[in-house]
Amino acid sequence: MTLLVLAILVGGALILIGLALPRMTPDAPGSRANEVRRVRAVLPVLGVLLIVVGFLLASFRIVPGGNVGVQVLFGRIIDTPLSEGLNLINPFKDVRFMTVRTLELFEHADVPSKEGLTVGLEVSVLYHLDGKAAPAVYRTLGDGYAKVFILPQLRSTIRGATVNHEAKDLYTSGREVIAQQIQDELSKTLTQRGIVLEKVLLRKIVLPKMVEDAINSKLAAEQDAERMRFVLQKERQEAERKRVEATGIADFQKTVTLGISDQLLKWKAIEVAHELSKSPNAKIIVLGDKSGLPIILSDSK
Repeated sequence: MTLLVLAILVGGALILIGLALPRMTPDAPGSRANEVRRVRAVLPVLGVLLIVVGFLLASFRIVPGGNVGVQVLFGRIIDTPLSEGLNLINPFKDVRFMTVRTLELFEHADVPSKEGLTVGLEVSVLYHLDGKAAPAVYRTLGDGYAKVFILPQLRSTIRGATVNHEAKDLYTSGREVIAQQIQDELSKTLTQRGIVLEKVLLRKIVLPKMVEDAINSKLAAEQDAERMRFVLQKERQEAERKRVEATGIADFQKTVTLGISDQLLKWKAIEVAHELSKSPNAKIIVLGDKSGLPIILSDSK
């Protein structure tokens, strides 16, 4: 609209100057009068062309990618936003750009825990503007809606969530539960105003030194207990392996013992004696003891 106003002012000035030239130079000589007449004819035309060009240029607006255009006509906000790209609009309308890309809002807050301890918490919020709601957001919150609306709501929601949890929950796996609680509560509030909440991230947690030491000691004790349970389980498995091994050996020995009889031993003794009798070497063999097995006392070639 600024360009249109400028074109109207300059074009109007040219038209007025062109119309006023004869009055300004009434006694000009012939050649001078011709020049004045030519200028008088050209200046209004140039003024009209300038105004027309200004209207044409003001009627086309390009909205950059990742933005929407909010139309303002003489201070009144139009409810229909402009999409990105080239748009044909009323030349008297002004256009304000608002981004619909993902933005990050960072906040560091000292919040109370359930025990009454003060915990330092760094939170990042990822959000973006709903393009259809851009005119309403611009009308009620303005360009700086993040600081005006999102930041105070974030602070309040963080304190409301942490006050119901102990400090150790922020330091352990409970932080995901707290982050989800903050996201659920904040999302309800932002959605009502045309702002889409994407994610709430707990970036850093600073606990009181005493609490941090106590939590670390407890976690170390839990790790030691878990390690001891693993060692005991391993020892039980080793004892079970040895018991199975011993049982197998005992079963093998029992099976072998049951398969050996006196008759079998005597028969093997006879076979041995028979084989020795075939040997060319001289041997002394004693037979007939209680076991019935041959006893080799000596041999000689």
